[in-house]
Amino acid sequence: MNRPFDVALADGRSTTADYYAAEKPAGTLFVCAHGAGAGQTHPFMVKTATGLAARGIDVVTFDFPYMHAKRGAPDKAPVLESCFHRVIEASRARKGLGGHRLFIGGKSMGGRMATHLGAQDVAGLKGIVVLGYPLHPPGQPDKLRVAHLSAITVPVLIVQGEKDTFGAPDEFKPHLKTMTAPVLLQAIAGADHSLTVRSKKGADVFDGILTLVADWIRAE
Repeated sequence: MNRPFDVALADGRSTTADYYAAEKPAGTLFVCAHGAGAGQTHPFMVKTATGLAARGIDVVTFDFPYMHAKRGAPDKAPVLESCFHRVIEASRARKGLGGHRLFIGGKSMGGRMATHLGAQDVAGLKGIVVLGYPLHPPGQPDKLRVAHLSAITVPVLIVQGEKDTFGAPDEFKPHLKTMTAPVLLQAIAGADHSLTVRSKKGADVFDGILTLVADWIRAE
């Protein structure tokens, strides 16, 4: 069960976050950000958080300011990054989580913002998990979002659908070569940008993704 809490932001506003306690805690915290079009209550986010909590990972999700205010357009990157930082701080301040190993990540835009933070200075950060990296807008492969990747210093896991219109796994390979941090790019056969496989085995595929993420986090 999730436990909601408020987070004060740098500009005086606030947002909401949800804490999903691990069933069998392993001393690891994963702060997970949502994608551009839907907030932390979207089924993808809830399934991810509950699934990882069931696998021993304490998880915190949250809404970026524009989503909390029910606005359509995402905030600019500095606002998103500042919010992410504040949520990390608030999460680590919660009883029992301060000493946990810290991982951050998210779905699509949220995962991209996690890589932005990974290219900056987040004390104690152990790794980043990206679930569907938006390498470029659909149909615009020349508008790449990769300039910061070489500055990341912690391990990164990228889980990417083979049918992702925001960037198929093969499109990543030349850009991953610019990175000095360890990177695992896991391609998901038949999956789209939301890591959905439209078949009877779709649920099993997503369960496998969550197991992959939990195992990778534990191993780092």
